[in-house]
Amino acid sequence: MEKLVVDASKPKWHINLKELWAYRDLFYILAYRDLRVRYAQTFLGLLWAFIQPLATLLIFTVVFGKVAVVDTSGVPYPLFAVCGMASWSYFSFVLNQSGNSIIGAQEMVKKIYFPRLVIPLSKALVGFVDFAIAMLFVVILMIYYGFIPSANIIYLPVFIILTIISALAVGIWLSALTIRYRDFQHVVPFLVQFGLYATPVGYQAKDVIKRLPDWGSFLYYANPMAGIVEGFRWSLLGGDPPSIFAYFSFSIVILLFITGLLYFKRVEKVMADIV
Repeated sequence: MEKLVVDASKPKWHINLKELWAYRDLFYILAYRDLRVRYAQTFLGLLWAFIQPLATLLIFTVVFGKVAVVDTSGVPYPLFAVCGMASWSYFSFVLNQSGNSIIGAQEMVKKIYFPRLVIPLSKALVGFVDFAIAMLFVVILMIYYGFIPSANIIYLPVFIILTIISALAVGIWLSALTIRYRDFQHVVPFLVQFGLYATPVGYQAKDVIKRLPDWGSFLYYANPMAGIVEGFRWSLLGGDPPSIFAYFSFSIVILLFITGLLYFKRVEKVMADIV
């Protein structure tokens, strides 16, 4: 790759973007490698990408749709759940993969220079496979139940972008923290498991916050995906708009993204020495 000439007179954000663009080929190569390796030497191959969300949907349908009987405002429960799963599946994949991404690429990090941010960013690209499959389930169930998307679908791109930013924000933070504190390798699976139930994927957020005081609602929406999943489902199915507390979730997303980039940049300087 050609040597990148850095103009110190330009803002730091501009330098970062220019450098990332210069290494875009490496970004695509890493994403393609991860995509190929993900289901390599498996009997079912790509079918696992369909089986995993389908199994989760079946569990949610039995637990929340049949046993707990969650209020879905008239929407068939499988459709209600899969709309929540669509954004969560992307977030959870990026979270899982980004946490150990730098450690997994430590040999490359030690030997050559490249912007280390390329590594967690490449995981975000691979995660679109899970997202596309979840959205395929959404379309199939809408056709099956004869459900017409709401007019709010014009806001869907906004919530998709927020999902991507949220996944990158937490993923970048974890990838940098895991280098210094290896305990986070064990924390990430717990966060994903806990987050699935702490996020309104299989139920409505309003059923939770109506039982909480205001401070409890803020705590619930400190989960960056709480407001996003709520808004994602609203943009597809209509119904009540996201709670006013959802805007707190959106603020947390932006805060995590900015601080995550700053912390990653700080750790990047010594990454090759401590990885």
